[in-house]
Amino acid sequence: MANHLERAVVVLAAGAGTRMKSDRQKTLHEIGGRSMLSHSLHAAAGVHPNYLVAVVGHQREQVAPAVDTIAAQLGVEIRQAVQEEQNGTGHAVQVALSAIPDFNGTVVVTNGDVPLLRSETIGALVDAHESQGAAVTVLSLEFDNPTGYGRIIRDADGAVTEIVEEKDASDEQRRVREVNSGVFAFDGAVLRDALTRINTDNAQGELYITDVLGIARGDGKKVAAFTAPDPRELAGVNDRVQLAAAGKELNRRLVEQAMRAGATVIDPATTWIGVEVEIGRDVVIHPNTQLWGSTVIGDGAEIGPDTTLNDMEIGARAKVVRTQGELGVIGEDASVGPFTYIRPGTELGARGKLGGFVESKNAKIGEGSKVPHLTYIGDATVGVESNIGASSVFANYDGVNKHHTTIGNYCRTGSDTMFVAPVTVGDGAYTGAGTVLTKDVPPGALAVKEGRQRNIEGWVEEHRPGTEAAEAARKAREQG
Repeated sequence: MANHLERAVVVLAAGAGTRMKSDRQKTLHEIGGRSMLSHSLHAAAGVHPNYLVAVVGHQREQVAPAVDTIAAQLGVEIRQAVQEEQNGTGHAVQVALSAIPDFNGTVVVTNGDVPLLRSETIGALVDAHESQGAAVTVLSLEFDNPTGYGRIIRDADGAVTEIVEEKDASDEQRRVREVNSGVFAFDGAVLRDALTRINTDNAQGELYITDVLGIARGDGKKVAAFTAPDPRELAGVNDRVQLAAAGKELNRRLVEQAMRAGATVIDPATTWIGVEVEIGRDVVIHPNTQLWGSTVIGDGAEIGPDTTLNDMEIGARAKVVRTQGELGVIGEDASVGPFTYIRPGTELGARGKLGGFVESKNAKIGEGSKVPHLTYIGDATVGVESNIGASSVFANYDGVNKHHTTIGNYCRTGSDTMFVAPVTVGDGAYTGAGTVLTKDVPPGALAVKEGRQRNIEGWVEEHRPGTEAAEAARKAREQG
């Protein structure tokens, strides 16, 4: 029996996945904000193996860089083995073992298209395998409708004798409900020997890893099965329908996890949470909310409805309503929305406000400052306790370069102010409504830019004759 430190995990990710009908390699399709391959490698790394091997093949120009990125995220080495021709799972494992030629401990084989499999289940499989001194242990599951899965065949004493793929199964074997998950634990030495003895005598004309069970049993070695506690973990993904089903199940887990950790989710069915999202206690999440990337929601915050946040940091007790946000920071007790668009680089201070129909980008807005409504603020710094009037625009782009606007502390700028960057408004300054700022405003000054109003009598009747406006004007003039 291998000791508990001698473990390797092989993740198979070389298949074509033609049923996905995609230019993207099958295992790179995402659920929960992470590719299926990433889910599988995270689960494999979670059992802390001595070696982690990914078998790549079809579209490896996409898969190989993805494996390197995942390895960097995990902080572990992931060896890659290239399966030039996809000749079956047995051949894929042969290729994988070539990447760890001197290893003969416990070898776990899993797949890049089972994104719901947990590290805990892999660990339990390995523990069961090693504690029984088995040569092979298959992770099995039971389905009421096992169509499409290889059947686990047992003898009269209940011992596992073989796995028969559905295309090769008899009618009686197809009625078996216990099926192969495609995840195994092997004694490494037994596996290496058996792989030299498998053949392509089957309906697919491929080398099946499942044939190792029959070979091991024929050699008098123990073959066992460990039943997965939750069969939903082993749901494979072969097309977009199954991808959506796996995504829904993963989201159910994550929403439930958030609720058990102290968040209130008003409508779990319309709430989507990514695997890297962190949600504090006493958070309230309203319907139609999506939280993705590395978003962090502070204690007591209120999010939604109709809100999508990606890589956002939301402070404690902040309220974010009907907002689209990415790569921004919202301070404690701040208020955002409704119908607000937060673009990368936005930092709203504590007790600040980004109100209705506001768009912000690369803007640092100080504590207690407000941008209440109908405003674009970009490439700007706003001090503390300042107020930006409605319908203001920070004109930051001259057609070639972006320029910065600086607003000081305790400023009050009037509605429809145009800040033509680069421009600075000093502490305590005011601007009048409709002002176009092209020059700096000193601290405490009032900036106004207006011409005299001129009324041209009779213009509508002369230039728009026959219109309703002209008729209304004529009647008013005659009655006046």
